[in-house]
Amino acid sequence: MRTDHFSFDRKHVIIIGCLLIALIGVVFFLSKPGRQYAGGVAARLTMGNRPTNILLIANNARSVAADNPLGLGSAAGQADVILLARLDPGTHTIYAITIPRDALVAQPRWHNSVPKIKTLFFMGDEETPPHGPQYLAKAVSELTGLPIDGYIVVNFAGFTKAVDLVGGLTVDVKARVYDPQNSHADFQPGVQHMDGAQALAFIRVRQNEAGNSYRVNDYQRMQAEVEVVGLLRNKLLDPLHAATLVPRFVAHMKKDVATNLPQDRLVQLGLAMAGAPVYQVPLGSVADSMVLAPAAIAGINRQGRIDEAAYDVLDPDNVHKQLAQFGSQWSRTGLPQPPRPDSVHVRLYGSTHMALHLEHLGFRHITRAGDPTGANEVIYPSAHPASGWLVARAVGTGNVYVRPDDIDEVVVYE
Repeated sequence: MRTDHFSFDRKHVIIIGCLLIALIGVVFFLSKPGRQYAGGVAARLTMGNRPTNILLIANNARSVAADNPLGLGSAAGQADVILLARLDPGTHTIYAITIPRDALVAQPRWHNSVPKIKTLFFMGDEETPPHGPQYLAKAVSELTGLPIDGYIVVNFAGFTKAVDLVGGLTVDVKARVYDPQNSHADFQPGVQHMDGAQALAFIRVRQNEAGNSYRVNDYQRMQAEVEVVGLLRNKLLDPLHAATLVPRFVAHMKKDVATNLPQDRLVQLGLAMAGAPVYQVPLGSVADSMVLAPAAIAGINRQGRIDEAAYDVLDPDNVHKQLAQFGSQWSRTGLPQPPRPDSVHVRLYGSTHMALHLEHLGFRHITRAGDPTGANEVIYPSAHPASGWLVARAVGTGNVYVRPDDIDEVVVYE
């Protein structure tokens, strides 16, 4: 009898204990810290401890020919958004590494006179079969010093469909947005619900004509991209609905997405990272944006010469330092190596403040030759383009016009 009684009590204790654990687990899971902790456990079980780096590409091709996410269509079929999503199961965190689409990178294989990183997608997709994602992934890996474990490509139509599939997004528009020429966005400030077409217009704005400083350059545009993608991810990967919504989402988006990741792997990664916070890691800044005049640059492309265009000239040392926390081993753009600031001779037509600013950044050979002219221009010795890029970046205003000339020092017109 004692044995039977002991067995009976033990069974009930086990059942009650299981119920209590389940109850505590439900309450814990419903809390934000609990969701993150539970998500972290799920992420490590699914992914192990090694982070996964997935390249997200938005193809700006439009028209009927762009139904295929790898199609070229109109607008040249270039990579309008380049975002490296680093999924870290150890910390249950997603890092959105945003890459300027106009970043200047060497393309010695091609006759491309405007060698921006986004054009690699177009040139690769001109091939049969298309290799745009692969060429872009290689360039991003070289730039970041990080391995690329997979890619996902979506075009404008696919993005619109994705937002609509989750029921739209609620976006906080910080200031008036009016862009009638490019994105056709027209938003008043404030929190508002957007469908897919509206969300697409919102993230494309970089030339806001509303007369404020909101959404007026590519770097602010990249911030908006991360914000909206984060909102989409939050709705899609809400732990309370992800188990049913993610598989349905993946199934519906299958024809609108090009990827080298199996469908079941996408679902696994989505569920594993449910509830994970997203942090943007922007590469470069407005200071890296400059207009480069036509110039001869050895190895930049097949012809060794670029056409005039607006570029982002990133500093590989800065990129490497920024991404070292993720295990980056290098940053390579294929461009000429920049000189040390203390080796560059600068003739400045500018303010005393600018002279002190350049000196603070390590320039030791500065001759102040005159007052500011308002030109926002840098002229460099033809054989040393990297010296001109270095000084233009140091000036820090963005959109500096940078051109070569037959001189032996760098000239700055503030």
